[in-house]
Amino acid sequence: MRCAAALLLAAALVGCASTPVDDAERQARSQRAEAALTARLAALDALHAQSRANLQRQAEEAQARAAAAAAATTPPPPPLPAALSAAFQKPVGLEFREATLRQVFESLARSSGVNFVFDKDVRGDAKVTVFLRQVSLDEALRVILATQQLDRKLLNDSTVLVYPNTTAKQREHQELVTRTLYLANADVRQVLTLVRTMAKTRDLHADERLNLLVVRDTPEVVRQVERLVATLDLPEPEVMLAVEVMEVASSRLDQLGLNWPSTVQYGITNATGQIELGQRGSFTASIANPALLATLRGDSGSTNLLANPSIRARNREKAKVQIGDKLPVFTTTSTANVGVSTSVSYLDVGLKLEVEPTVQLDGDVTIKVALEVSNLLREVSGPAGALAYQVGTRSSSTTLRLKDGETQVLAGLINDEDRQRAVGVPGLSAAPVVGKLFGTQSDTRNKTEVVMLITPRILRQVTPLPVALATTGSGTDSQPGAQPLRLGSSGAARVAAGSGGRGATPRQTEPSDSDAVAATAAAGPRLLLSAASQARVGETVAVTLRNDSPLQAGGTLVFDPASLQPASGGSDAGSGRVAFSLTPRGELVAVFRVLAPAAGQQLAVQLGGLRASTADGATASLAVEGTVQIDVPAADQPRSGTAP
Repeated sequence: MRCAAALLLAAALVGCASTPVDDAERQARSQRAEAALTARLAALDALHAQSRANLQRQAEEAQARAAAAAAATTPPPPPLPAALSAAFQKPVGLEFREATLRQVFESLARSSGVNFVFDKDVRGDAKVTVFLRQVSLDEALRVILATQQLDRKLLNDSTVLVYPNTTAKQREHQELVTRTLYLANADVRQVLTLVRTMAKTRDLHADERLNLLVVRDTPEVVRQVERLVATLDLPEPEVMLAVEVMEVASSRLDQLGLNWPSTVQYGITNATGQIELGQRGSFTASIANPALLATLRGDSGSTNLLANPSIRARNREKAKVQIGDKLPVFTTTSTANVGVSTSVSYLDVGLKLEVEPTVQLDGDVTIKVALEVSNLLREVSGPAGALAYQVGTRSSSTTLRLKDGETQVLAGLINDEDRQRAVGVPGLSAAPVVGKLFGTQSDTRNKTEVVMLITPRILRQVTPLPVALATTGSGTDSQPGAQPLRLGSSGAARVAAGSGGRGATPRQTEPSDSDAVAATAAAGPRLLLSAASQARVGETVAVTLRNDSPLQAGGTLVFDPASLQPASGGSDAGSGRVAFSLTPRGELVAVFRVLAPAAGQQLAVQLGGLRASTADGATASLAVEGTVQIDVPAADQPRSGTAP
């Protein structure tokens, strides 16, 4: 047994002994295991990334299928009066004098092939005098209906219902649509008030729980509401404020002089109790030990208390930072037949900072700042053992306007305390030069200053949508969202409602060869360009661009920068070019100011780089109608048509 145990012990000792070869093999095995683990983890990461990509792709496909199913189940919207077929774009010329309304529409129906259905309350014997040349059938209909207080409803591509433009008939014939608008950022109550004021909608419902607005009105009004909501439903700007508040304190104490004894005793040394006057021969004078004490002391120090918070605040929202302590203050109340009750309240001591940022469109940030720094000076004893506190406070409030990333320093909240004290022999210790030999003089200087540095950084800026920068038509007061009553630049019209007459002379003129060119332009998509024909130096000229097509249009306005100056400015205004973008059926007004070098000249504003595209991004052609020729009279030349 002993031999076996000895052999086992020897084998264990041999196994425990390590050699350099064993260490190298062990290290190689560890490196191989570590490399295998790293490769395994990399493979798992790749598999995890692929799984996340697959899940995201599946979610997108499910969302696309749900959208396609919703689009398939949603009925198409009713046809709008603006969606007219080619028959309504045919060029016509009308000349009717004291004709009845029935005769005018019969002539239009025979020449254009369009069917007209009249409401029972339409007066067919109303007299109409109309002269129209080089206009489309759609424009002629709009002029006649507007002057006779009538309205229309498109039944199909070639049939129109004509009815009186009254409130009762509008409710009877106008088709309504329902639209649900989900708001991501705007408050639904504010949007509800705006829509009721601007669009005069009939039926509105706001759901504050889901922050959505349901609108039921005509298609024109619903489109106007969508544009209004798009300009309001923008994310709130946010600002990150980096604030540094430092309290820099410095103190200095100098004490120098001799401390003389303040009392002198005369009597028997170490005597207690009563003594007899007969022993006055044993009386001696004595003072406290030590008899004289020299004081040499100097003390100085500086303290920096730093608070460096970073505050993220929304636009026009207050943010508050408080760093410090709460001191308990006990209040005791004694009530007859009840007893004594004690309550506790807390007094805030430390740093209080309140900021309210406002982000401007030009990138500046307006900040309202309120800073208060308080500290505990001493405790004050009150009646019945109560304690109160004497607190020192320094506060400052201001309003700043800073650029993004600009740092502003607020300083000057200084507390300067200078004390001088002399203790020693009366009369001699306060002497200017030799006073230090008869007492101790102390000079104390304490100075504290509060400095604040604030730097705003805009995290999210307000970016107005292009639809908010463009001027779009909003209809009339009685018909919000209706299309504006305007003719092409090549058309001319004069309409008068007659009160009767001996007879009527209806005649419809056929378009001439020159009208064929205008008819070709009217039949296709077009961009209308117009402006005033005259302007003086210093006056403004409004150049109107109206996209009379379902296309997205864009380009530049080309002008002489030495003679015209855009009122809105722009980075490329000095080069004589202003870029523009028009939505389908949109309108844009560019305002120019006439400069002094333009006196006595004729100015022109032209279109450059015109481009148009459909809703799916395909390139399309867009015809331009109208020119801008502005006559600028000389300084001493009156306008044409005015008295000199």
